[in-house]
Amino acid sequence: MNIQKSGYLSIEQLTDRYLNPAQRTGTERTTDGLTFEEVLQTKTLQGEEANGLKFSKHAAVRLADRNIELSTKQLERLNEGAKKAKQKGIRDSLVIVDEIAFIVNVPSQTVVTAMDSAQTSENVFTNINGAVII
Repeated sequence: MNIQKSGYLSIEQLTDRYLNPAQRTGTERTTDGLTFEEVLQTKTLQGEEANGLKFSKHAAVRLADRNIELSTKQLERLNEGAKKAKQKGIRDSLVIVDEIAFIVNVPSQTVVTAMDSAQTSENVFTNINGAVII
């Protein structure tokens, strides 16, 4: 007995795919007439233009745990500090903005962790090869 493995589990799935194309998901539109994919791309591009930096999951948790809220101006200055670090060839940078210290992986444009002056009492930072004070 020769069974073909086409990836379909049943005849119903096959007929739904070819005879009912209108039932496919992902083509629904929002009230603005945009698909989910178009909205996602727009939001992603806006986020990249607004900040340029991503926050790792660890950094986001640290910001929340330490009750650190960043203003738009602080985010802009953080982004500026990361750009300066990139221009100088720094890979892992300490960027200090208003007594808040950020460790930024410059090539990936990712904030790895963040701490305020209360957590930096020892003033020891490891695994960096440059610092930018904004």
